[in-house]
Amino acid sequence: MEQTLYGLIGAKLGHSYSKIIHEQLAGYHYELIPLPTEAEARAFMEKRAFAAINVTIPYKQLVIPYCDVVDPKAKAIGAVNTIVNRGGKLYGYNTDYAGFSYLARSHGVDFADKTVLILGTGGTHSTVEAVCRDGGAKTILSASRTGKYGALTYNEAMRRRDVQIIINTTPCGMYPNVGQCMLDPTAFPALEAVLDVVYNPFRTELLLRAAERGIKTAGGFEMLVAQAVYAAQYFTGRFYAVDSVIPTASRRLTHQLANLSLIGMPGCGKSTIGAALAKQLGKTFVDLDEEIERRTGNNIPDIFAHEGEDAFRRYEADILADIAKGTNQVIACGGGIVKTPANVHALRQNGWVLWVQRPLGKLATGGRPLSQGGAALKQLHAERTPLYRNASDGVLDNSTTLDRVVQEAARTFAAYELL
Repeated sequence: MEQTLYGLIGAKLGHSYSKIIHEQLAGYHYELIPLPTEAEARAFMEKRAFAAINVTIPYKQLVIPYCDVVDPKAKAIGAVNTIVNRGGKLYGYNTDYAGFSYLARSHGVDFADKTVLILGTGGTHSTVEAVCRDGGAKTILSASRTGKYGALTYNEAMRRRDVQIIINTTPCGMYPNVGQCMLDPTAFPALEAVLDVVYNPFRTELLLRAAERGIKTAGGFEMLVAQAVYAAQYFTGRFYAVDSVIPTASRRLTHQLANLSLIGMPGCGKSTIGAALAKQLGKTFVDLDEEIERRTGNNIPDIFAHEGEDAFRRYEADILADIAKGTNQVIACGGGIVKTPANVHALRQNGWVLWVQRPLGKLATGGRPLSQGGAALKQLHAERTPLYRNASDGVLDNSTTLDRVVQEAARTFAAYELL
């Protein structure tokens, strides 16, 4: 009997965007099939009850013996991430190679004569190593927590001053454990580019830190879309014009999934704009101050009065860290959100940040613990302006009508490039 199941297998798939990508790209129904144990993965493969599947961590090697035919490229790499069932025979391919090649090429990262450091030693490492080797890399180093199998430890890797390109192939920094980073990119004076195969969040902590140094960066979402396009060709037998389909699909999907966060002085209209903008963009609206009050069971003036600003900032940072892991949101932030540096990374990991500006004389000040007007308001504005500027991707002028401001914000959002 002809099989009709298309999907993705892996141990944990709660972070996966593959269903959205495949269904929008090719039109077939695509299922996420979590298989937490190796025994479950083997049982699934033995049944062969699928038309075609993708394979992710940690089963890219496990599935190889179940394939009747393995593509030479996949065999050389030692990892299969795409399997097609043709009349009961399983054909294994590796589209990660083409996907990673596309990611590097589209961001102008050239491996020729470069010293490359690959973080991790799993199945994706083998794919990335093959791309680097085929691209003419001069030296390819590997690093892991244990330093086994010829790899450096991360501490040893930090002492390699000649590293020019870093590529993360580990799950470090991946949803839900965002904000983690294996090493400090500032330790590498020759560093030119940092690539990360993690795609959720769009920008990992490693990428955010590298970007702050002006280093070229690229995250794994484009690689995910690219490998899905190549996989869909195997699944369906259809040809895609990959150099136009991949960037178009990547841009459409990032705007669909990305957050847009609003920062600015207390009383500048972030919540009003955010609610209307979320409706315009078809996103979920989150008022961070309201969420803090809901989760703590106290209103913000009372938190300031009874526990102090430091306690409030801890609540704010913890709750934002949780919310900002999500996607497809418009987040209206409190005026002091930028006082905690980690908050800026949390906001930027999955989207863009707009600085809402409004004349001081028009700011609402009632019921706001740190914004009571007059000289104090001017001082607060002077202190926070450089923080807002450094945290934001753009400015939104809120001195006209709400409708005009929302339309301008929507146009600005549509023009942004995240990848």
